[in-house]
Amino acid sequence: MSLSSHLEQLKKKHEILSEKVEAVQRAPGTPDLQIAELKKEKLRLKEEIARLSVDA
Repeated sequence: MSLSSHLEQLKKKHEILSEKVEAVQRAPGTPDLQIAELKKEKLRLKEEIARLSVDA
């Protein structure tokens, strides 16, 4: 897998996760821990995208 296709895949995962975070935040009764875990994963993806973009 090339670096550019890997970056695109990570960006797509980040976008999907972003939409999921928004959805669970709107849903009543969603545990704060679940929201926090999703946000951490989203941040991890964003950091990896940034790191790979600098290397590219």
